[in-house]
Amino acid sequence: MKMKKILKKGSGQLLLIALGGMLTSCASDVGSSYGAVPLAAPPASMTVSEGRAAKSKKVAAPQNRPGLATGFGERVESSTAYTDFHRASTKPLALSSLRYNDSVGAAAMDIDKSSRRSGLQRVKGDYVEWGVKSRRKVLSSYLSRGSRFVIGKKGSNYSLQVKNRSKSRLEAVLSVDGLDVIDGKTASTKKRGYLVYPGKTLEVKGFRTSEQAVAAFKFSSVGNSYANLRHGETRNVGVLGLAVFAEKGFDPWFPTWQEAQRRGGARAFAEEPTYRARTVVTD
Repeated sequence: MKMKKILKKGSGQLLLIALGGMLTSCASDVGSSYGAVPLAAPPASMTVSEGRAAKSKKVAAPQNRPGLATGFGERVESSTAYTDFHRASTKPLALSSLRYNDSVGAAAMDIDKSSRRSGLQRVKGDYVEWGVKSRRKVLSSYLSRGSRFVIGKKGSNYSLQVKNRSKSRLEAVLSVDGLDVIDGKTASTKKRGYLVYPGKTLEVKGFRTSEQAVAAFKFSSVGNSYANLRHGETRNVGVLGLAVFAEKGFDPWFPTWQEAQRRGGARAFAEEPTYRARTVVTD
């Protein structure tokens, strides 16, 4: 699938949009560079200890940590292009987090199975609802100690789903294990994310490796996680993040307010013509 890049002169904007799919990511004027930065895959021959040594970090041996993290899976096609998007504010409309673990870890964390809820849960303000899809279904979520959890299975691929419930397009910045899903580096709300159109569901299947593909999110051991093998850091494994931003000039619930103003100023008779008008006389 061919890519089409459009750079608006003088705008300093270059945003990424999916071609032939739901995925759309973007980069614009709030603290980012143009487009997605390809990730470096963790070397297949790199051991956990070598990965830590390469980063010169002294951390506890991650292979001894139980529970799930996210590994760097197989290539998944996901073509993208560019468009414009200006954030209404540097402050997100909503912030949300979702924790995950395996069944043993969930039990150890005292997750109450009676608190089971549907997989997609709404963020504050009801702008979007989001969750985790794995093995062809959205995973149920549970409440424990004020946090929301999902239970995954080691070796299974998963994706993040975000449904836009508002009436204008929104930007969704996503993180996995404390890492940005587009550049694979430390997550921040200052970075750009994915564009979600009104009523549509965004499905992010992995860490972006190029403009054409992602590396699938795969439930893995902590030692084999992307966070550990590439960064030698496992402090934030087991948590997913979402930040939602509105578009400048648009109210998420009333996107046509500008059009309403324009219609309110409409007149039944336009300005007089510059040429001399003639009245038609008949016998």
